[in-house]
Amino acid sequence: MQIFKTSKGAVLQLNNQSFLIKEEWDVLINQANLYDHLHSLTKKEVLLHAEEAEDYISNYLLPPIGSQEVWAAGVTYLRSRDARMDESKDSGAADCYQRVYDAERPELFFKALAHRVVGHGGEVYIRKDSEWNVPEPELALYINSGGTIQGYTIGNDMSSRSIEGENPLYLPQAKVYEKSAALGPCLYVPQKPIPLESEIKLVITRDGITMYEASTPINRMKRSLTELATY
Repeated sequence: MQIFKTSKGAVLQLNNQSFLIKEEWDVLINQANLYDHLHSLTKKEVLLHAEEAEDYISNYLLPPIGSQEVWAAGVTYLRSRDARMDESKDSGAADCYQRVYDAERPELFFKALAHRVVGHGGEVYIRKDSEWNVPEPELALYINSGGTIQGYTIGNDMSSRSIEGENPLYLPQAKVYEKSAALGPCLYVPQKPIPLESEIKLVITRDGITMYEASTPINRMKRSLTELATY
C-alpha cells in the first residue's frame, strides 16, 4: 500500500481505493506494525472518489516526513568506495574510504531536518561555492521509534562532490544545506520487506533529452538494510 502526505490529510491507497486519514502524520506512521495499522484504517476512514484522491495528490502533496530527521549511509557500494577514493587521492584521504568500507561500523551522517526536505517534483538546490554537484538516487527507509523498518520511499541526496573531494572533513558542507534532500512522492508500506533484487534507477533529462541513465540492485550493497537501520 501507499500513503501520501498532503496538506488536506494523509491519502492511503490500497487495492485501487483511496482513503482520507486525518490523523497527525507522526502519530499515524509511528507504529510497531505500520502495514496492519493502515490496513485496519481502511475499514473505518473516509473513502475518497478517484477524482478527489487525484486532486489531493496532484495539488496538495507534501514530502512524506513529519518531525523525523533524515540520515544517510555512505560508501555502501564498492563502486561508491572506488569513486570516493579517486576523488580524494590528491588530498591524501583516499584510505579513509577503504577503511570505512571494510569497518564493522558503517558511515552514517546527518542529512536534513524535515523543513529542509523537498517533495516530489520540487526544486533541489546546489551550493554556489561548489563546481561539481550531483544527484544521488537513494532507497530511503522509514524507521519507526522502535528502530524497525516500516516503509520505503525514493530519496535524492544532493552532494557537492568538489567540496567533499577536497577533504572528507568537509562532508557536512558538501551534504547539509537548504533543499539538499528530496523525498517522495509517498511512503510505500508493503506487508513484507522489499525484494533484494529491487533496483534503484536514475535518469537525468535536459530539455526532453536523456543525458544519463543507470540502475543498480540493492543487493549490491555491502551492508543489509536491517544492519544500517540497527545503527
